[in-house]
Amino acid sequence: MMKKTILITAVLALFLSCASTNSATVAIGENKSKVLKTLGNPIRTLDNNQNGEILVYADQVFDGDGTSLAGSNYWRYYYVYVNKEGKVTLTRQEKQNYPPQAIDSQKIEGLNLLTAK
Repeated sequence: MMKKTILITAVLALFLSCASTNSATVAIGENKSKVLKTLGNPIRTLDNNQNGEILVYADQVFDGDGTSLAGSNYWRYYYVYVNKEGKVTLTRQEKQNYPPQAIDSQKIEGLNLLTAK
């Protein structure tokens, strides 16, 4: 019985330590240093024109139905907009099929998807 309790505790601790960056959030007005402390290093950093930068956090989600080898998957993105003063001005989340390497701030800029208003 004691071994099962220890095993369950260890497994629970492992799951909690592997929590997604999306489970943590940051508030508008926080310093970039606090964002990095809370979420860690972003997977990408994009230039947001003259407004500052966009920190991009991403998790790949596998939502398999068992019919294919890897199942269906998508990327869950968390964007943190930081102004030139180093303060968070906006955060947003989205799901996409493309990987973080495919994000191109120059192409997306015209679509007003990544630029803060």
